[in-house]
Amino acid sequence: MSEKWLAALGLVALVQLGLGGCATVYPPAPAAPDKFAASYLVGPGDNVNVVVWRNPELSMVVPVRPDGKITTPLVEDLAASGKTATQLARDIEQALGKYIQSPVVTVIVTGFVGPFSEQIRVIGEAARPQALPYRENMTLLDVMIAVGGITDFAAGNKASILRTGGGSTQQLGVRLVDLVKGGDLSANVAMRPGDVVVIPQSFF
Repeated sequence: MSEKWLAALGLVALVQLGLGGCATVYPPAPAAPDKFAASYLVGPGDNVNVVVWRNPELSMVVPVRPDGKITTPLVEDLAASGKTATQLARDIEQALGKYIQSPVVTVIVTGFVGPFSEQIRVIGEAARPQALPYRENMTLLDVMIAVGGITDFAAGNKASILRTGGGSTQQLGVRLVDLVKGGDLSANVAMRPGDVVVIPQSFF
């Protein structure tokens, strides 16, 4: 076996050892993050029930399209994603004001997918990796229940949360084995909209 081949095998072994997470230690995620406004924002995939007072012909349930816009009678291609239900209602009132006098609109959101920037994403060695809509007071345990826990190949105590805020991204350590398999509630932490849970694979 050539020296180059042996060197390549050694490099692969080192990479695998590093991926096992033996060297990198992230600061622990805080049990309760700073207070923030948790207003629900409309996102693609949501359904919105638009009710126009005294104008039933203009009232209907419409989906938010993948481009983040909605279309209702007399209102075409109105941006909805990233707005609260109240903000969207005011925008519809403004658009309808060209056609009817002093419209009064109420928007009720159903479906609850939310914009991509607000979703919780779980990647790696989860039983069912997926994106989840954020809910107020959501915790890491709630997320683990939704994705069915971790696989037998997960390095759960070396998992981390990627959290963006203030123009920067933090990587915070979490202990999923202790939480999910050990029932240690001290390992449970609060989630924030936009968090990404990364669950690495264990190689040994």
